[in-house]
Amino acid sequence: MSTRESSVPLHSVSVAAYRIPTDAPEADGTLAWNSTTMVLVQLEGGGKRGIGYGYADSATATLIHDRLAPLLLEHNAGRDALATNACWLEMVKSIRNLGRPGICSMAIAAVDAALWDLKAKLLELPLAALLGKTRDAIPVYGSGGFTSYSSTQLWQQLHGWIECGITRVKMKIGSEPERDLERVRSAREAIGPAPQLFVDANGAYERKQALAFAHAFRDFGVAWFEEPVSSDDLDGLRLLRDQGPPGMAISAGEYGYDLPYFRRMLEARAVDVLQADATRCAGITGWLGVAALCEAYNVPLSSHCAPMLHLPLCCAARPAIHLEYFHDHVRIEHMLFDGAIHSEHGGLAPDMSRPGLGIAFRERDAECYRI
Repeated sequence: MSTRESSVPLHSVSVAAYRIPTDAPEADGTLAWNSTTMVLVQLEGGGKRGIGYGYADSATATLIHDRLAPLLLEHNAGRDALATNACWLEMVKSIRNLGRPGICSMAIAAVDAALWDLKAKLLELPLAALLGKTRDAIPVYGSGGFTSYSSTQLWQQLHGWIECGITRVKMKIGSEPERDLERVRSAREAIGPAPQLFVDANGAYERKQALAFAHAFRDFGVAWFEEPVSSDDLDGLRLLRDQGPPGMAISAGEYGYDLPYFRRMLEARAVDVLQADATRCAGITGWLGVAALCEAYNVPLSSHCAPMLHLPLCCAARPAIHLEYFHDHVRIEHMLFDGAIHSEHGGLAPDMSRPGLGIAFRERDAECYRI
């Protein structure tokens, strides 16, 4: 792209959905699944192709195809690929009568990620450089430990992350509360005394039940308790934050779709660490807004899932402290994207020799999963 060009019209938008089976049954405190659906958007303009993706229902792809793609290509020439904020605002306006949270926000997210990837490629910059790096790498935590796992599966996965140099690991709890203490005990034995152990209840507990578990988990050095109660129960999260053991961070936020959601959570002082997912909160543009809120409220930020998408964001955002290295998404991204990066020394560092997100979609490898 010539530096004299002030705009680059979009001339192509495509979207597809892929359903990838899990490598074993997966479950958490409130849900079970055996496959993951990925929605992928590709945009073209200025001789470059940008990609964006998210983990969402196939209905998200339908919304992109029927409403957002025509919006980006209207006015004949197509909207300006460099004007990411203008494109984002137009998409948000277009879904006013459909409802912002949920599928609409996730559809915007996938397109917005593709716009940012394309913009960085047009400028011949890695996305981390375009956003302005704060750090060269971001620490990760290994995430999985599903409640559907046997004791052996749980031990092998958590121990495997430690052997790979990851010093923080997270497991699911809550589907069978009577087993949770023993599972957490087993997890601590698997990783040893030094690594940090995180637990995630996905909102499965009631308030006092969650508080009792928090104090019991202290004996096993649990450093992070995610969604001990429903993320909509801000008073319950605040109770856990105020009365839980010192040194145990309470976290939530993965189900946030717009900035008012995150503002309410921060105003309620409900969490020690806020989580945000760029595939849900209206994309990279939305996620950067969450990062600004976190900085304003002096609350640390952690990304949720989709590690390759969040890597450049977490290296740029000042309040970011770590990135979720979620088992299922790590597996999918290495299956279907060239340039997907493995964790080294407990962190991820973007490849600064590759423009944009630094990944390329393997269409032939993905075709068998297309729906």
